[in-house]
Amino acid sequence: MKILMLTWEYPPRIVGGISKVVYDLSHRLIKDGHDVTVVTYKEEGTKEFENNKGVKVYRVGNYMINPNNFIDWIMQLNFNLVAKATEIITKEGNFDVIHAHDWLVAYAAKALKNSYGTPIVATIHATEAGRNSGIHDETQRYINDTEWMLTYEASEVIVNSNYMKGELQRLFGLPFEKINVIPNGVNLTMYNGVEKDYEFRRQYAADNEKIILFVGRLVYEKGIQNLVSAMPKILNNYNDAKLVIAGKGGMIDELKSQVESMGISNKVYFTGYLEPKQVVKMYKCADVAVFPSTYEPFGIVALEGMLSGTPVVVSDIGGLNEIVEHGENGMKSYAGNPNSLADSILTLLFDPALCMKIAKNAKAKVKEKYNWQKIAQDTHFSYQKAICETVAEKQAREIAQAKAQKAMKAKNSEKEITNLLSFRKRNAYA
Repeated sequence: MKILMLTWEYPPRIVGGISKVVYDLSHRLIKDGHDVTVVTYKEEGTKEFENNKGVKVYRVGNYMINPNNFIDWIMQLNFNLVAKATEIITKEGNFDVIHAHDWLVAYAAKALKNSYGTPIVATIHATEAGRNSGIHDETQRYINDTEWMLTYEASEVIVNSNYMKGELQRLFGLPFEKINVIPNGVNLTMYNGVEKDYEFRRQYAADNEKIILFVGRLVYEKGIQNLVSAMPKILNNYNDAKLVIAGKGGMIDELKSQVESMGISNKVYFTGYLEPKQVVKMYKCADVAVFPSTYEPFGIVALEGMLSGTPVVVSDIGGLNEIVEHGENGMKSYAGNPNSLADSILTLLFDPALCMKIAKNAKAKVKEKYNWQKIAQDTHFSYQKAICETVAEKQAREIAQAKAQKAMKAKNSEKEITNLLSFRKRNAYA
């Protein structure tokens, strides 16, 4: 099958989780014998084209003129995505399916569908209403409406959790059978050959301190502010602990001020952005990995933590709630509740046997359920459904057109006969 992936991020450009999903899915589909082309945004220092282990990656820049706002920037990007995809289709022929990742590429996907008759499969990784606990201004409303438009134009829609399926049905009124729940996955080999690096660990914590690790974007919905608020209770009960926050984002200054005002600066370390290899090392060095999101459609970072052998604590929200079974392969806490978060973390810090059990079960679950081989097969099935629906719709249109033409011919013949009889009747009286 010939597949076109449209996305605004692809390694080395990593904004959120979409980049990892597109990368891993594309490479698994290549291994399964499919032809995959990715068209994405070109960051400074990246190539306009590369054959990335079999995946053909085309990157487009944006216009030289500065956009007025983010929405204008996205629209300009979509024009260039369409131009590049059209160029590829002209040279290499049409694609069997377009896989559009989130609203950011919606207009490009729609334009290509209308121009070439190629079906769209859309993955909605998160919603604007979910990220912001509702729609509060015109920009958010525009994004929300664009998300609806993409799901309307798509033959099949993919979401990564049952939570997200319910959210799309509630927000956009999508038919139940149109939404396919296919979880995200994780590269099962990412920790191969990686052992705990004590020298690396000492850059962030003392040998006697247990590392409580957060990895992710520093934005409100990731709940880091609640994890910071949980630290006084944790330290009062287990002083030899250190919170390491790995990532970047708009809340960095606010979080640092929160830490300073609480007087725990010596117990919280902000690493800034870490390269993927450093993140892998960090998971191996951590004693507990915490993902306290207040909104989380899925949570790839939780899978990475589980695969590393580090016990995880998550909020009982969204996709995280579906991944983790409390006390079996992880610990849960009430979303937005620092006290509950502290209790779950302290339980792990004081119970090494529980940590071992959880880590073992978590690894087994990730390998069984969240491997890319299975996920790619399920995604391919969604592609097949979209193509079959498009063919069926085309045949239905052709049949309807044929019937309409036949009816028109019959009507015209009837009219001709009526006119002929009328003509003869007039001549007979003449």
